[in-house]
Amino acid sequence: MPEIKCPKCGEVFTVDESGYAAIAGQVRNAEFHKELHEREQQLAKEKENELMLFKTKAEMEKENSLRTLQQEIERLKSAAAALGKDKDLEKERDLAALRQENERLKAEIKAGEQKQALAVTNAVNAQKDTLAEKERQILLLENKLQEAEKDSRLQAQSLKENFAVELKAKDTEIAFYKDLKTRMSTKMVGETLEQHCETEFNKLRATAFQNAYFEKDNDARTGSKGDYIFREKTEEGIEFISIMFEMKNEMETTASKHKNEDFFKELDKDRNEKGCEYAVLVSLLEADSELYNAGIVDVSYKYPKMYVIRPQFFIPIITLLRNAALNSVGYRRQLAEYKNQNIDVSRFEAEMNDFKNKFGRNYQLASDHFRKVVDEIDKTITHLQKTKDELLATANNLRLANDKANDLTIKRLTRNNPTMAQKFAELQSKNN
Repeated sequence: MPEIKCPKCGEVFTVDESGYAAIAGQVRNAEFHKELHEREQQLAKEKENELMLFKTKAEMEKENSLRTLQQEIERLKSAAAALGKDKDLEKERDLAALRQENERLKAEIKAGEQKQALAVTNAVNAQKDTLAEKERQILLLENKLQEAEKDSRLQAQSLKENFAVELKAKDTEIAFYKDLKTRMSTKMVGETLEQHCETEFNKLRATAFQNAYFEKDNDARTGSKGDYIFREKTEEGIEFISIMFEMKNEMETTASKHKNEDFFKELDKDRNEKGCEYAVLVSLLEADSELYNAGIVDVSYKYPKMYVIRPQFFIPIITLLRNAALNSVGYRRQLAEYKNQNIDVSRFEAEMNDFKNKFGRNYQLASDHFRKVVDEIDKTITHLQKTKDELLATANNLRLANDKANDLTIKRLTRNNPTMAQKFAELQSKNN
C-alpha cells in the first residue's frame, strides 16, 4: 500500500488505493486551478494584443488610403497644368470631377472609418462577452472545485475512519489467531488449514464444480496418503484433470521449522501412487519467503507438474489448471475413443484366445477321456479274450470229461478190481 509523509509534522502513514486516489485528486485539482488562472491571464493578454494589432492595422490602412489619394490629386494637378491654357475649361471639369471623386473617396473613407470603429466596438464587446463567459465558467469551475475538495476531505475523513476501524478489526483478528495458534497443537493447525480449503471449495462446488470430486485421501494401502484429491470429469465421464493436494502449516512457536521442500518427494510419490496428474502443496511454511509469498510457485524443475501456493490461491490454482485442461478435453475424448476401440479389439482377441484356450482345454480333456475309454476298451477286450480262452479251455475240459464219461463202462470200472467185479456180477445175476 502507498505511504504518504505529512509535509508539516513529518508523520508517515499508509493509505489504500482509494484514499491515495482521493489525495492525488486533490493535488490535481489544485494544479488545475492554478493552471486555469494562468491560462485566463494569458488569454486576456492575447485578446488585448489582438485588439491593439487590429486598431494599428486599421489606422495604417487609413493613412495609406489618404496618402494614395493625395498622390493621385497631385498627379492630376500636374497633368492639368501641363495641358495649357487652352484646356482650362476641360481642366476645370476635370478638377470638378476630381473634387467630386475626392469627396466621394473621403465619404468612403469616413464610412470605412465608421465601419472600422463599429467593428472594433463589436470586437471589444464580443471580447468583453467572451471574458464575462470565461469568468462565469471559471466561477462555476471554482465552485465545483470547492465542492470536489469538500467531498475529497469528507471521503478522506471517511476512509481514515474506515481504515482505523478495519485496522482495529485486523489487530483483533491477528490477536485472536495468535492466541488460537498458542492453544492449538501442530495437528490442529494442519486440520484448520484443511478445513479452510474444504470450506472454500464447498462454497463453489454447486455452481462451478458440479462434476468434480474433492474428498480426503483415506487410502493408505501403499503406506502413505495425501490430504485431498480433486478429480473432474466431463458429462461423458471422461476424466480430464486430477490434483493431489497436501496442506502444511505449523505454529510460530515450533522450535524445528520445516521447509516446503521437505515435503516435495512424499507429495510426488502420493501423486504417482494415486494416479493424479498434478500435485499442489498448500503451505503456510516459510512465512517470510518472498518466493512463496509472490503467488503460485512452479517447482516442476524438481518434480513434474508440482506447484506451491498460499491458501488464498487455493481456488485460483484449481481454476487455472482446470481451464487449461478443458482445452485438451477433445483430445482426451479422441484418446478415450481410441482406447475403447483398442479395448474392443483387445477384448475380442482376449475372448478369442479365451475360446481357443477353453476349446483346447475341452479338446484335451475329451482326447484324454477318449484315450482312457479306448484303453479301457482294450483292457476289456484283453479281459474278454482271457475269459474266452478260459471258457474255451473249460469247454475242452468238459468235452474231454464227456468223452471220458462216454468211454466209461462197468468192465473198465471193475478191471483190476475183483471185489467190484464180483459185486456187479452178483447184481447182474439177481436182475436176471
